[in-house]
Amino acid sequence: MTGPAIRGSLNRSRVLRAVTAGSAVTALCAVTTAPVTADGAPRAAQPTVVLVHGAFADGSSWNGVIERLQHRGYTVMAPANPLRGLYSDSAYIASVLKTVKGPIVLVGHSYGGAVISTAAAGNPQVKSLVYINALMPDVGESGMSLSARFPSALATATTSVPYRTTGGSGTDLYLKRDRVHPVFANCLSADQANLLSVTQRPAATAAFSETAKVAAWKEIPSWALVGRQDRTISPQQERFEAQRAHSHTKEIDSCHVSLIARPDAVADLIVQGATAAAGGSVPKLANTGTGLPKGHTLALGALAAALLTAGGAVLLLGRRPQPARR
Repeated sequence: MTGPAIRGSLNRSRVLRAVTAGSAVTALCAVTTAPVTADGAPRAAQPTVVLVHGAFADGSSWNGVIERLQHRGYTVMAPANPLRGLYSDSAYIASVLKTVKGPIVLVGHSYGGAVISTAAAGNPQVKSLVYINALMPDVGESGMSLSARFPSALATATTSVPYRTTGGSGTDLYLKRDRVHPVFANCLSADQANLLSVTQRPAATAAFSETAKVAAWKEIPSWALVGRQDRTISPQQERFEAQRAHSHTKEIDSCHVSLIARPDAVADLIVQGATAAAGGSVPKLANTGTGLPKGHTLALGALAAALLTAGGAVLLLGRRPQPARR
């Protein structure tokens, strides 16, 4: 073979090697950036966590939980629950949910549980419901009918105050200040309970008297936290609700305001619901080998196949071309 022919053959060989190596690098980028679960399935987008507070409280009651969820990388919203009535409150929260893009984990504390059970109905974005010391009424039930079936100390802890607006009038319920600590916040210090009593937001009686027309927990997977020292909603009621909803249930030693007293436990339960909403369990590190999550290990396996197909092109690309032998 003549010198020019040899040089032409070498150039074509180098171009082929470069193209093959480029294909392998492309495969590397593709398989390492695509999010996958442990079984190789595509991972869903991380959900937004929406927290709905209950009666006699506001969004700040979620502060400790919000801090922990954000630390884990979640986007969190804690809209104000109007506390004017189950129908209007759930309609308002439903309108807030429509502004959220992507999957949602909807969380309700206390009366907020009744609100999310209605607000989530018919919304395909809501993938998980999480109930924290919450009301979970079935169709035709109300907060009042459930409390009549499962009595608690709350019955003697409230006081009624008439109110009037430009649109009408009604009755608000407040917690008696001397009953906040023993009934509502018995696992907090007296000073903390006093702050809650001073800053409490009242709930209109319609919040507890209006009966549920839907129950989203029949269609959406749910998680429930039961506080064994809860004196506002009976722990027996919380267990009953969770059992009939087939909720993934966790019991802890806490009072009604577990979101304040035990934010770690509450955040952990929410993360369980969020993990399910994202399409699977959290990947675990492999015991041997790369030490990467299994999804990445699968990606590396695909990379190895690409490199074998390329015939070791990456290594060849890194070698200096040898002069042709004469």
